[in-house]
Amino acid sequence: MKSSLTTDVGLLLLRIVPSTLMITHGYPKFQKLISGDFEFADPIGLGAAPSLFLTVIAEFICPVLMIIGFKTRWAALPPAFVMFVATFIVHISDALGRKELAIMYLGFFVIIMLLGPGKYSADGK
Repeated sequence: MKSSLTTDVGLLLLRIVPSTLMITHGYPKFQKLISGDFEFADPIGLGAAPSLFLTVIAEFICPVLMIIGFKTRWAALPPAFVMFVATFIVHISDALGRKELAIMYLGFFVIIMLLGPGKYSADGK
């Protein structure tokens, strides 16, 4: 099935915009990790250091992969999982306004997993 220019540009923007914004959350965690500061929340019982490491992958490494469109559907899975945990475990008792950002990110990354990267991606080449 051939896609249209607007669909491909839309998929490109869908990958780039949320991923770039997610990197702004992941980069400080990446800096924390490489500095050796492993103090971090442990919402699902893996331990602070593994939770930090996996969150860095989800919020920094995977968004970079999504921006270039490499293994996009797989790269969207870790950020979606982290946003699921943020929404339904970390912020479960918070008001909607406190967890709406995590819900939006969760939605974006699930949509990316479902639709794929589009033509303008490393995967599409």
